[in-house]
Amino acid sequence: MTFIKRVIHKAYLGMMAAVIRFMPPDVFTLFAGEGSSRQLVGHIAGQGTSRLLIVSDKPLVELGLIQPLVARCDELGVACAVFDGVLPDPTFSIVEAGLEVFRQHRADAVLAIGGGSSIDTGKTIAAAATNGFAPRKLEGYFKVKHPPVPLYAIPTTSGTGSEVTKGAVIADSDTHLKAYVADPKMVPVAVALDPALLTGLPPAITAATGMDALTHAIEAYISVWCNPRCERYALAAIKMIFTHLPRAYQNGGDLEAREQMSLAACYAGLAINDTNIGNVHALAHQLGRVYGIPHGLANAVVLPYVLEETFDACASRLANLARVLGFSESGSDGEAARAFIAEVVALNQRLNIAAGLDKLAAADVEDLASAAAREGSRLPVPVLVPREGFASVLQRLLVVV
Repeated sequence: MTFIKRVIHKAYLGMMAAVIRFMPPDVFTLFAGEGSSRQLVGHIAGQGTSRLLIVSDKPLVELGLIQPLVARCDELGVACAVFDGVLPDPTFSIVEAGLEVFRQHRADAVLAIGGGSSIDTGKTIAAAATNGFAPRKLEGYFKVKHPPVPLYAIPTTSGTGSEVTKGAVIADSDTHLKAYVADPKMVPVAVALDPALLTGLPPAITAATGMDALTHAIEAYISVWCNPRCERYALAAIKMIFTHLPRAYQNGGDLEAREQMSLAACYAGLAINDTNIGNVHALAHQLGRVYGIPHGLANAVVLPYVLEETFDACASRLANLARVLGFSESGSDGEAARAFIAEVVALNQRLNIAAGLDKLAAADVEDLASAAAREGSRLPVPVLVPREGFASVLQRLLVVV
């Protein structure tokens, strides 16, 4: 990494940190606990909503999770249309299709129900509806000139934290490269964390989405933009995930564990509102783009390797985590930091998450590493990882398969 690149990166991060520092804190209404999704619907009706667009996906519709909420809307006099065309890693074409349903229904609010893909799609539809141009033109930071229509969210996984974050990740319809649509106006105005909607989540998805939330919290905690508010949210999320994710994985019907994981994902989302993501995501995004590996799973597998690769830059922060969580009571920062990474590896093992990726091809390593380095260079990471560093991580993933 050249000296000039490091100087440019530092200047850019300093400028963006100043912008974020003066942003107002996130303000939203939170309903939590069993039955909170019905409370949220009542709140939506009480806000004067008359025509609501529900954004979700076909599997949730087929599971029957959406219909009870539609029925409740009908009881309260809110006419609903359901757009269930969301797919994993949604594209701008999917957003445009949902926006057309919004217009045909003459909706005055949006309720996104599902994982991060559905909520990100709902966010972008709500923003595009009031800004008068194609959703693709929202890509970037602070492009949402006019406030979106009222946006509400009910997450059905405990991972992305999209229900409280300022942005959305939408893929290019042709290249499938990830694009960011980010603006403080995109935070939903009210959210329900209803553990009853998560009890049927399969163990593998519970594990991957939970590790996604853990990645958010760790990357926020070690970010150069981490501030006291972010640190509180990140620490709370990390503690809760180590305690409750194994319980939710072992027993999907454990409502307490489900509720605590929903809150943890929410806290981790609030943490990355202040810090953005980091090197783990920079590499995981490439694995999702090229191989279609689910985002949470890619983060889970990559996380300990990237922490090792960036060890010198983040050892003191990881050591703090190890001591706060009781993973290390003595020793140097280096020893404590390695104890924390070992606990991440052990958690992956408890969740039956593989230590490598069988889809990864040796021939792709250099291109994947270059793309990850480019993405990482735009993020507030504790250290800029060069192409060679990401290639080293990928080579280790090849060895363990």
